[in-house]
Amino acid sequence: MKDSVSRFSNRVENYVKYRPGYPAGVIDILKSDCELTEASIIADVGSGTGKLSELFLLNGNPLFAIEPNAAMRSAAERSLTDYKTLVSIHGAAERTGLQPESVDFITAGQAFHWFDQEKTRKEFARILKPGGWVVIIWNERRLDSTSFLRDYEDLLLRYGTDYQKVRHENVAGEIAQFFAPDTFRLKSLENLQRFDLESLKGRLCSASYTPEPGHPNFELMLSKLKEIFDLNNNAGAVTFEYDTRVYYGHLTG
Repeated sequence: MKDSVSRFSNRVENYVKYRPGYPAGVIDILKSDCELTEASIIADVGSGTGKLSELFLLNGNPLFAIEPNAAMRSAAERSLTDYKTLVSIHGAAERTGLQPESVDFITAGQAFHWFDQEKTRKEFARILKPGGWVVIIWNERRLDSTSFLRDYEDLLLRYGTDYQKVRHENVAGEIAQFFAPDTFRLKSLENLQRFDLESLKGRLCSASYTPEPGHPNFELMLSKLKEIFDLNNNAGAVTFEYDTRVYYGHLTG
């Protein structure tokens, strides 16, 4: 399996354009349940191209974006350059580089499954202020709610390079283990993306487990994708449906 830090380096452009963002309702949940304010200091760990970071920056929060992949971190710095409360850091979940008890919230969007959980838990406990929150956010793609999504899942199972090893649609068990012996809360929000054929190709190629150009299965995969699109599109577009899962709790054990 390709190194978890480097595996997205050749996919940054597609990742920026075609991966889903996060609903504004995430902020509403954290305001009502966790007393998030504009002054709350955020550490967004595994921040990637900044999709989750931007949600908190729009809310006015001071934010440390912690990302080990240079290409993804640079993309975030370019797209978020106008936000003056952003501090971009070359770091990782296990070694953030932050001071002890320095942040109110630690967030991780679509990155938790790449972390060394034991080392990460110790690091999170070190940098959180007393009473601080850990928030793990996941865009969970629905696999079989429509014929298109069923066909798309079959495509990944057929052509994905290591899809079955890294697929992470069901991480609740790992998250529960991470928070233990503490408990956590979970709320879900609907999240949708609409794609024409070209943007659907970009969405597919943004995934680290799909063949890249030059791979023997790359053109076969795109040909099958067009078949799926032609069969399932409505007015020239198909819909990705996600459940955005928001897991949040304390680390006191």
